[in-house]
Amino acid sequence: MLFLVIAHDGTDEGALARRLAVREKHLERSGKLKEIGTQLVGAAILDENERMVGSAMVLEAENEDALRALLAQDPYSAGDVWRRFQILPFLRTP
Repeated sequence: MLFLVIAHDGTDEGALARRLAVREKHLERSGKLKEIGTQLVGAAILDENERMVGSAMVLEAENEDALRALLAQDPYSAGDVWRRFQILPFLRTP
């Protein structure tokens, strides 16, 4: 099953620094997920000042519980970057 995930970063003063501290590990993991077909697309969400404030992804998982487990393993989750998720079932057009 495909899911559109909007992951919102924290809004505190240290949020961007936490993101940047683990960004390379996150990108490395994201690349591996793309290689195995789990992640179809991923991108940073920017605010009006072009500062990274979240992430948008299309991910494949068996169900929402499996998706949440996958998200919990991401360096942005472990690094306290992502604070809130919007998870929407996603249907790709042919």
